[in-house]
Amino acid sequence: MRRRRVGQVGLVGQVGRVGQVGRVGQVGRVGQVRQVGRAARVATIVVLAVIMVIGSRRVPGFSAWAQTPQGLPLYGYEIVRTYPHDPRAFTQGLQYLDGVLYEGTGQVGESTIRRVELETGKVLQKRDVPPPHFGEGITVWKDEIIELTWQTNVAFVYDKKTFEPRRTFKYQGEGWGLTQDATHLYMSDGSDELRVLDPATFAEQRRIKVTLAGAPLKNLNELEWVKGEIFANVWQTDHIVRIAPASGAVVGLVDLRGLLPAAERAGADVLNGIAYDAAHDRLFITGKWWPKLFEIKLVKKGG
Repeated sequence: MRRRRVGQVGLVGQVGRVGQVGRVGQVGRVGQVRQVGRAARVATIVVLAVIMVIGSRRVPGFSAWAQTPQGLPLYGYEIVRTYPHDPRAFTQGLQYLDGVLYEGTGQVGESTIRRVELETGKVLQKRDVPPPHFGEGITVWKDEIIELTWQTNVAFVYDKKTFEPRRTFKYQGEGWGLTQDATHLYMSDGSDELRVLDPATFAEQRRIKVTLAGAPLKNLNELEWVKGEIFANVWQTDHIVRIAPASGAVVGLVDLRGLLPAAERAGADVLNGIAYDAAHDRLFITGKWWPKLFEIKLVKKGG
């Protein structure tokens, strides 16, 4: 999601990119901790807890538990199929519907909404989002596409078929991720809360406080509704949390480290993009400027 932020540390002790601003001044990954064996990871995985806010730029810092909270399911993955993905797409939102992908991309002057052919990665339809807006999460609601913006406090509503603008909504704070459950919209803003919104008016109805082992979990980014749970990418990590909407409790962790091979990470950014094909029970994952999109199957670790 958003512009580069600096000094990030991953969910499992992984040090990320440093000093990135837009496409320029990009510094490669440094000090990445070597992955240990699967059995060791199950016993020693470190879980993020805190992000520090400095001015208008976020600099994440993490306190951590030494082990996965007892009883919390941990999932790995199997790659079912790999698809091409536009490496120029700074993916902020992703949804699969009626045989195609809807994608929202970010960066000021480069933000778009798109209809994409899954099998080929071909962009079938695109609408540019004008500056100063930085495109964020999207969701398809009936015959419309709703798109958030990062810091300009506006949501755009487009005709799903033509991509023509229909109206806008205003909101306070930042916009990060967006999903829906056929009744409400769910919006993340970088905090430990998810906003529950009226799709017709964008009026806020309530908030869900998200907790991991009883502690607030911030940096919730791209969202997807999957089988009654909210899947949320945790910004600057290769992990997804599974959230129970009724309580806000994290009921599972998904470890996606290594999904994009190290050899293809050079020009890519962080994991961000979750789409679920409810009709065929398929889960798709990609990232910002990733050259690939993956269909994966979750595999529970540790029995």
